[in-house]
Amino acid sequence: QVQLVESGGGLVQAGGSLRLSCKSSREIWKADSMAWYRQAPGRERELVASIQRTSRTTYTASATDRRFDISRVDPENTLYLQMSALKSDDTAVYYCKGTMGPFEYWGQGTQVTVSS
Repeated sequence: QVQLVESGGGLVQAGGSLRLSCKSSREIWKADSMAWYRQAPGRERELVASIQRTSRTTYTASATDRRFDISRVDPENTLYLQMSALKSDDTAVYYCKGTMGPFEYWGQGTQVTVSS
């Protein structure tokens, strides 16, 4: 069993920055991939960014306009999402997900609210 705990969300003004963290209870380098998703009120959960274990290849959704950066620090068992130039459209609950083989693990989410 893997537990993921997100932190770092909060209220920020438009144009500001936040760094989200996702702490894993197991060695994060063992995950096939790690990702950040978000869900805004009334909308479906969407992929924001992901990073692969072996290739370290990263992906960020076009909606982020290259304002977000995903990274992981294996010794800390932590996944990060650095967000800059935040917009009101970025307001959502952000979730961390880890995939290990056929299993998916989700965190409880952290709220990000961007005020205009």
